[in-house]
Amino acid sequence: METYNHTYRHHNFSHKDLSDLTFTACTFIRSDFRRANLRDTTFVNCKFIEQGDIEGCHFDVADLRDASFQQCQLAMANFSNANCYGIEFRACDLKGANFSRTNFAHQVSNRMYFCSAFISGCNLSYANMERV
Repeated sequence: METYNHTYRHHNFSHKDLSDLTFTACTFIRSDFRRANLRDTTFVNCKFIEQGDIEGCHFDVADLRDASFQQCQLAMANFSNANCYGIEFRACDLKGANFSRTNFAHQVSNRMYFCSAFISGCNLSYANMERV
């Protein structure tokens, strides 16, 4: 299912199953994605912060495995403790984003992990990568 050019303000997506959806040219202002299932979800040319805001959208503890963000504005977004194995960020503004304790690994045995994330052409200035 694809959603195109829709604006969500103060929308609560927390604990919702949004897997396998596609959002194109959508705007999410002060929206909450905490603990949401965003596995295999695609965001293209979406905005997750309004100009002048000091805090972006919350993706804390969300399932973002194999999610894709392409040409998105994600400045000041919070991804802390999210499962981001296989996530894709292409040409995104991630300035000041919080990735503390974000998981980019998949455990395949007691002592073996695969790590995967595709990040290219992104602005990561001031991003917090503590304990990644």
